[in-house]
Amino acid sequence: MHIKTTKCNRFCLVASVSNQEVFNRPEAQGSFEGLFRSFEPEVQFQYFKSFRRVRISFSDALAAAEARLRLHKTDFNGKEMRLYFAQSVHIGSPRLEPPKPDKQFLISPPASPPVGWEQSHDAMPVVNYDLLCAISKLGPGDKYELHTATPTTPSVVVHVCDDERGDSSAPDDSDQDDKPRPLRPKIIQTRRPDFTPGVEQ
Repeated sequence: MHIKTTKCNRFCLVASVSNQEVFNRPEAQGSFEGLFRSFEPEVQFQYFKSFRRVRISFSDALAAAEARLRLHKTDFNGKEMRLYFAQSVHIGSPRLEPPKPDKQFLISPPASPPVGWEQSHDAMPVVNYDLLCAISKLGPGDKYELHTATPTTPSVVVHVCDDERGDSSAPDDSDQDDKPRPLRPKIIQTRRPDFTPGVEQ
């Protein structure tokens, strides 16, 4: 796909027009172009309706400067018209240059560890034996306060849940033969609805 571009030099003016009649009515366009043809008869116009802009190309720099000086912020059909010199875009190289390698070391980790690096060992897990001892002494319904409440923070309290059979202690292996195990509740299956065959036509 090839796109034809035109180079806009210092002889180009860009008019900011708020009046939509310039883009829709040929009569308004004729009166608008007549303002600039008085400075140069061979002036060219390009209309950009979506941006409300008109590009005016002059072959003489003095004519473009005089038109901008006389017509800038003037009234056109009840709307103010503003003129600006088009800025030329200068590209030093036809290819896109890569960015400067200032922070490229942050893109990926290094391939090898630095000199003197040693792998750290995992720390030993912290076990709060005081908490375990306090919980082991609790019975069903008892509680142990870990953190006292303050005006800005709540208290942290551990509650011991009651056993379903009323005994919080787990049965030992020696008691399993003497004490009967509780019966598990039977799961009642959902009954399938009766199937009534339809009448074939």
